[in-house]
Amino acid sequence: MLFPKKVKYRKWQRLRGQFKGNETRGTSLAFGGFGMKALSPGQITSQQIEACRKVLTRYVAKGGKIWIRIFPDQPYTQKPPEVTMGAGKGDPVGYVAVVKPGRILFELDGLPRESALEALRKAQSKLPVKTKIVKRDEN
Repeated sequence: MLFPKKVKYRKWQRLRGQFKGNETRGTSLAFGGFGMKALSPGQITSQQIEACRKVLTRYVAKGGKIWIRIFPDQPYTQKPPEVTMGAGKGDPVGYVAVVKPGRILFELDGLPRESALEALRKAQSKLPVKTKIVKRDEN
């Protein structure tokens, strides 16, 4: 699973307004012929990214290449069950990538059109954000 090698701060403060607006960086296909673009804002965990990667790898096999265009660098915390209110912030349990509308999440290349679309369609179902499949000629 993806997570940073080293972080300056173990716990981040909640960023107010982090989902406002559209993405300005990473909005067009840079590497592959097919890609998956986010249509709604959200947080994608490293486990969800790994689930998509496994689905895409199964389709690509030896014939193509996958690019993961997002990286989970923001830690999220969780308190243990049955703990009362107060008593500080919970312990970090994982990392998320904050995604805004317009961001390219994954790219594929080296596959026939039908199998690339099928692989991306199956990977879409693993994510908590609405996405669409984009092609190189019409991004």
